[in-house]
Amino acid sequence: MKAPRPAATADAGGIEEAVKGILADVRERGDAALRDFSRAFDQVDIETFEVSLAEREVAVAALDPQTAADTRFAIERVRAFAEAQFATMLPLEVEPLPGLHLGHRIIPIARVGAYVPGGRYPLLSAPVMTIVPAKVAGCDEVIACLPPNAHQAMIAGCHLSGADRIFRVGGAQAIAAMACGTGSIPAVDKIVGPGNAYVNEAKRQVFGPVGIDQLAGPSEIFVVADASGDAVMIATDLLAQAEHDVRTRVGLITTDAPLANETIAEVERQLEGLPTAAVAGPAWRDFGQVVVCEDEAAMIAYSDFIAAEHLQVHMVDPQATAKKLRNYGSLFIGTMASVVYSDKCCGTNHTLPTMGAGRYTGGLWVGSYVKVATHQWLERAGVESVAPPAVRQSASEGLEGHRRAAALRLAQLQAGV
Repeated sequence: MKAPRPAATADAGGIEEAVKGILADVRERGDAALRDFSRAFDQVDIETFEVSLAEREVAVAALDPQTAADTRFAIERVRAFAEAQFATMLPLEVEPLPGLHLGHRIIPIARVGAYVPGGRYPLLSAPVMTIVPAKVAGCDEVIACLPPNAHQAMIAGCHLSGADRIFRVGGAQAIAAMACGTGSIPAVDKIVGPGNAYVNEAKRQVFGPVGIDQLAGPSEIFVVADASGDAVMIATDLLAQAEHDVRTRVGLITTDAPLANETIAEVERQLEGLPTAAVAGPAWRDFGQVVVCEDEAAMIAYSDFIAAEHLQVHMVDPQATAKKLRNYGSLFIGTMASVVYSDKCCGTNHTLPTMGAGRYTGGLWVGSYVKVATHQWLERAGVESVAPPAVRQSASEGLEGHRRAAALRLAQLQAGV
């Protein structure tokens, strides 16, 4: 074993070096390295990483009937929304000048790897969000990796979501395996799905030859509200996300000072009876934020600066305010729209940008699994239009090879070749 055990180093530099060692070891020793890491990190000996079809079927059969039904409900909702999104992505063919034909094709990524986290609880929605859109997009193969000690229900979730192959490998070593391939696990073209700090760092280090969806930070929820806001509801929603992680960012941005004070008091009151207060409490104390703004314009400006992963709109006219907001991962308009519905089963994807990335990108969606690749073809009239300026531009840039390539076809056409 060349890499130190991740638990031994928690600082950013230590994580970076630990992951670098894991990637190098998996790249060099393949499955042997994966087995060593499984023993060291997960305390299990694994001979065969792939979950067999029989094992997948056993996992599905073991699901509580209501859990199975709810999982299928979530799959259908995510699939239906992904199909509706995919229907908006159309191939293009245009002729902007006579004889100049331009276009693009929507091409599914051939092989996608979905990292499915383990965690303290079996997050059954996780494989649904990463695997189902890939199948809708038409990817040739979707493989899933999840920690060896993940709840059996997670295997069932991967199977029901449509994973072609499932492997018992977790952590940074799973990212390494999917990025470079091993004897058991094929190399993929893109890796999606959230994980811990080591998984995140591994995705960062393999990015380039392999695509990734995004680098995920701790979960975030903010609420923008005016005096019509309900402190009990807002506090409940903030704590619902805060129980994810002690580093969850939760916040209220409001134009009403009384609501701000009521919400703070209500959060403290609810924490006293919340079973997950050991996680939600530190998140609230360390990362909770309540901001009172002078007016709606200031509130919107501050919200756009935060660019929260989840942004709820609790206003007298939530639709009007929603139209003014620009930066967020996913928007929840009106008091009846709760983040938990999207987290679990309503259809929109819960893999969303964090750490301000909502300023420049949206979340995971069916379009994340395809390439929009352009093409062009020219007839005589098209060459006669574009060749002369291409020749002149190439000459002005001192690129003689470019100039010759631009001029050759025009010369052949003029010579009747």
